[in-house]
Amino acid sequence: MEKTMAIVPRFARSGLAVVLGCAMFFALTTVAAPGALAHDRLKSSSPAKDAKVSELKEIELDFTSGVKFPVVVLRGPGEKAVKLEKPETGDQKVTAAVPGPLESGDYVIAWRVVSSDGHPIEGEIPFELTAPAEDSAEPTSEPTAEPTTQPSEPTEPSGPSEPATDPASPVAATGDDAGGQGTPGWIWFAVAAVVVVGGGVWLAIGRKRPDESG
Repeated sequence: MEKTMAIVPRFARSGLAVVLGCAMFFALTTVAAPGALAHDRLKSSSPAKDAKVSELKEIELDFTSGVKFPVVVLRGPGEKAVKLEKPETGDQKVTAAVPGPLESGDYVIAWRVVSSDGHPIEGEIPFELTAPAEDSAEPTSEPTAEPTTQPSEPTEPSGPSEPATDPASPVAATGDDAGGQGTPGWIWFAVAAVVVVGGGVWLAIGRKRPDESG
């Protein structure tokens, strides 16, 4: 009987030790496991999830710890891939430059990195781009329409037009065309000829008279 009573406390002590050991193991795994098993995660991004932005020059991803081997893909309207510059890592951030302006529409950033514990993590960030009209589409204002009136074609010359009225005859004519006003030129010429001839005859007669008298 005394031996039986001595064995029971021994088993009780052994069972209690097992229970306490299991409790301590459960407590340690519960407290330490999250820190040991937790991977790096994305803290924030630019643009943010479901954000609306007017322009996009660079994609920025901020993680809880340093990451490596980043892959960033941008899909635009119609699932069309948009070319990005090579992603760069710095501290806990990953950045990828956007080379040019983008058209308006819905976009999705797909990313994948390797966390500091060596496990790959990935995710997607949808957002909307509301680009200004002048950047996303052709200008709505078209050049002003050409004038409706076209320049008239030059008309072919119809030939020299005849004067409406005959040129007026000269008011006063010279010479023979004087028409009765003044002395005609041939009369003056005849008078001069008579004077010259008469003068010559008179001189001839005057010379003969002295000869006859002598």
